Amino acid sequence: MKNWWPKARATKPKAASPAAVRPSAENILKRLEWTVIRRLDGLLQGDYRTLMRGAGIDLADLREYQHHDDVRHIDWNVTARLSIPHVREFMEDREMAAWFLVDLSPSVDFGSGEHAKRSVSAEFVAVLARVITRRGNRVGAMLYGSGVDTVIPTRGGRRHVLHVLDSISKRPAAKPQGQTQLRELIEAGAALVKRRSTIFVISDFISEPGWERALALLAQRHEVVAVRVVDPLELDLPDLGLLTMRDSETGEQLLVDTHDKGFRRRFARIAAQREAELRDAFIKAGVDALELATDSDLADAVVRFVEMRKRRSRLYAGGGLPMHLSSHLSSNARAA
Repeated sequence: MKNWWPKARATKPKAASPAAVRPSAENILKRLEWTVIRRLDGLLQGDYRTLMRGAGIDLADLREYQHHDDVRHIDWNVTARLSIPHVREFMEDREMAAWFLVDLSPSVDFGSGEHAKRSVSAEFVAVLARVITRRGNRVGAMLYGSGVDTVIPTRGGRRHVLHVLDSISKRPAAKPQGQTQLRELIEAGAALVKRRSTIFVISDFISEPGWERALALLAQRHEVVAVRVVDPLELDLPDLGLLTMRDSETGEQLLVDTHDKGFRRRFARIAAQREAELRDAFIKAGVDALELATDSDLADAVVRFVEMRKRRSRLYAGGGLPMHLSSHLSSNARAA
């Protein structure tokens, strides 16, 4: 799938210090702690358990088996006695690790407004990593450019969060080298992370096919959250007249007339089709999905996500439908 974006206008470099062009990780984190994390501290009181679910060892309850439950938790004695599969639920262990698998391929350097998708990804990692490490847990990261080239082992503390943020924000923009292979990043994460963890796969999911199965396999072992970063211009192309568009990943250029209503309708139709395909892929993989837009409020997006997970936890506790079925029914109801 080609990834066409408006070509950036060439500008002369300004005489400015590197710090003025690209804020330091310390400055970015200070700003986020003041503007975002403080808000989340008040809004997420008591909801940390919803954000990160651990794997404990103390038996808490038994319930009927649901699709995508870990088969290793099936209680075979109860299953044989009741003739219905049941799984054990355990008290959740708060001491666990979170991993961020971050896609930094060329397409994430696009942004139609003040923020590029890369900066939104970096800020999300910084906010979640700081929230998690402040509660005594550890975070690690894997970064993907043209391949998986950086692995940051799990550690705790603010200095480690700064190290992760610095590795993302100061990384040079990737050069066009062909289509992204997101499957490589997900498979690398599955091979590296052995102990059950919470894994955030952060990408615009503009990639060659094949990552869907890898994501589903990763979710069988870990608590996986797909974090999709999107720019509004990728969903709706306005009337901008003649425009030179460039494929961020191959460098190929194309001149298009956005004044043509037929072209804009075809663009919107293809974008809507891709949205539906992504939703179906996340549902089939059995993972939660969070969408971050370059023009949206990060704190609001995180709070909405936590509320969604909290509602699903209540549904599980009440013996409701599994996530992949309830999400499918909800989307059908909206369509109707």
